[in-house]
Amino acid sequence: MKAVIQRVTRAAVRSGDLEAAIGPGLLVLVGLEVGDTEADCAWAAAKIASLRVFEDADGKMNLGLEEVGGEILAVSQFTLAGSIAKGRRPSFDRAMNPAEARVLFRAFLDLMKAQTPRVKSGFFQEHMAVELVNDGPVTLILER
Repeated sequence: MKAVIQRVTRAAVRSGDLEAAIGPGLLVLVGLEVGDTEADCAWAAAKIASLRVFEDADGKMNLGLEEVGGEILAVSQFTLAGSIAKGRRPSFDRAMNPAEARVLFRAFLDLMKAQTPRVKSGFFQEHMAVELVNDGPVTLILER
């Protein structure tokens, strides 16, 4: 499981007439790989929800989502499981198949919502336009 976590002042995802948007918080791009489990999702959800990446009065990253009233926008992104180590075209051999990934991503969302209620999501297996304003910039990579 891989996740790219970006602290944002706002983020949105659109697919046709569908839209999900948040204000200040975290945009989380999630890549599910062969062998990932619900336990991996639980670990990632707890880790992400407890990150202290928001600045306190002294300008130090010391505050969490709950303390700043932040939201999460989680977007499934299978390309995070891609490899560009060989050749010029990505290999997606490590990407979980869509049927399994759909179930596991839903479990990840439920686990995130159990940690913090302000969670929105992108649209699984849809072409999406993602907009964000990265705050800092702060971008972190989570791998398990």
